[in-house]
Amino acid sequence: MDLLAVKQRFGIIGNSDAMDRALEIALRVAPTDLSVLVTGESGVGKEFFPQIIHAYSARKHHKYIAVNCGAIPEGTIDSELFGHEKGSFTGATEARKGYFEEADGGTIFLDEVAELPHSTQVRLLRVLQTGEFIRVGSSKTQKTNVRVVAATNINLQAAIREGRFREDLYYRLNTVPIYVPALRQRKEDIYTLFRKFAADVAIQYRMPPITLDAQARAMLEDYYWRGNIRQLKNVAEQISAIEESRTITAEVLRRYLPEDGSQTTVPVLVGNGSQPHASGDFERELLYKMLFDMRSEISEIKSMLHEILAGRSTPEQAERIAGFLQAAHVIPAPQEQVPAPGYAESEEVTEPERELTKEEVLRNAIVKALRKHNGRRKEAAKELFISERTLYRKIKELGINEY
Repeated sequence: MDLLAVKQRFGIIGNSDAMDRALEIALRVAPTDLSVLVTGESGVGKEFFPQIIHAYSARKHHKYIAVNCGAIPEGTIDSELFGHEKGSFTGATEARKGYFEEADGGTIFLDEVAELPHSTQVRLLRVLQTGEFIRVGSSKTQKTNVRVVAATNINLQAAIREGRFREDLYYRLNTVPIYVPALRQRKEDIYTLFRKFAADVAIQYRMPPITLDAQARAMLEDYYWRGNIRQLKNVAEQISAIEESRTITAEVLRRYLPEDGSQTTVPVLVGNGSQPHASGDFERELLYKMLFDMRSEISEIKSMLHEILAGRSTPEQAERIAGFLQAAHVIPAPQEQVPAPGYAESEEVTEPERELTKEEVLRNAIVKALRKHNGRRKEAAKELFISERTLYRKIKELGINEY
């Protein structure tokens, strides 16, 4: 199998021996039905491997379902995986198929498998051993033919010793182990990945890409990267949004790289599904996104102003730029009445617009993202630069019920 073709198909960047070895194992095991356990630190790209295994297997024409076990509340995880019968619990107004039933003939990817509660681990072990499962609230045994690929960033051997994970389930899942190397173990790929992320930001927001001088590149490649690729991507995005100069020196880069993994003046956001973001990190991520959007709009305004001054603008462009300026309170909206001088005392005084609280700003940003993606939390989380688990937690905290 041509590794280059696989990398191009799945957007995998890098040529390190450790990553190539992991890809080779995935391709070799793909035609079988053996269970696979993908391990590695958070942010290394473990989610690509079950996709590769499914795409190069005989199951590729059947369903592939990815399940983030850490993002589903403990009280509903059994129902999500195995389905439920009508009336089996409060809110079960109709029978529902679970993922194992839906994916019959295909592949299920269980991400963060170490987060499964003990009762669910027992059910999963039965599926792996016999292919049988029982819906919640039912006594009828059903069969399914599913290939299971699991992933975790937790040391499962330690979890077994602490009684948090079943040893028999571990050996069932770990038939074929695949270890995805940490970014610090792929030093030759770090600068290539950074350039890719910086170029993506530049294209998306129509700005010149950032580049690193020789000292900054050496610093980038020598850094420990506790958050791996996810942290590297966040650093590239933050620098692209904040720095005016497009050539980044080592002094500038150092401000984005915590020396001991703790937050510095400019935070490096390395949140992941198994470790919820701090509230401050979440708010900063939204601010970075708003800054990206603002830069994009400013670039568009500049372009349209140039057209207007050159006499080449269309009525639509003029109307659009007026909308931008009104939204920014640079010019009044059409419906606003500007009182004439000398009549201020006789005119009704309009109360100043109330400033939104921090919670309202967060709530509005989340609701906007959810509406944009028709309630799909995975896409909304990506839009907000946060993990799906963090989004779920914030929805609960802010009491967001409708969007």
